[in-house]
Amino acid sequence: MNQTLQDPQIETSQVAQPPVPPATEHPRFAKPQRVAFVEACWHHDVVREARFAFLKEAEARHLTHVDVFEVPGSFEIPLHAQLLAKTRRYTAIVAAGLVVDGGIYRHEFVADTVIKALMDVQLRTEVPVFSAVLTPQQFHETEVHYDFFRKHFRIKGVEVAAACAETLHGLERLRGQVAAG
Repeated sequence: MNQTLQDPQIETSQVAQPPVPPATEHPRFAKPQRVAFVEACWHHDVVREARFAFLKEAEARHLTHVDVFEVPGSFEIPLHAQLLAKTRRYTAIVAAGLVVDGGIYRHEFVADTVIKALMDVQLRTEVPVFSAVLTPQQFHETEVHYDFFRKHFRIKGVEVAAACAETLHGLERLRGQVAAG
C-alpha cells in the first residue's frame, strides 16, 4: 500500500524530510568581545536595517556583547567612535549611516570626512572601526528608493558583522602570536 502525505493516518515524523543544510559554525573567541554600534538617525528607518542585520549576524558569529549608540547624523559618528575607543571598553566599533545630497554640505564631502576620521580613530586608538556609512549616487525620497536602500543596508549589516568578527579573530590570533614571542 502506497501512503502519501495526504493520508491522515501518516504522521509527518514518518515521512522522509529533506535534509536541512547545516548552519555555518563560526569560530568562538578566546575572550568575550564587546562591540559598539554607532548609528546615525538621519534616515533612521533605512539605517536601522543595518543594525538589525548586524545584530543577527553578530550573534551567529559569537559577538553577543553589542552596545548601540545613536547620533543625529553621520557627521557626528567619528567623535563618538573616538570617545568610545578611548574608553578601552570596546574591542571594535561599527558605524552606520546614510549620507545623501542636501543641506549646506555636499554629500561626498561629508562621506569622505567621516570615513577618513573613522580611519584616524582606529589608527590612533588601535581599536578597529568598521563602516557601513553609505553614500548613494542617487537617492530620491520615494518608496522605491527607500525599499532599495533598506534591503541594501540589510546586506551591509551582515557584511560588516562578518568583517568585524573576522578581524577580531585575526587580531586575537596576532596578539597571541606576539605575546608568545
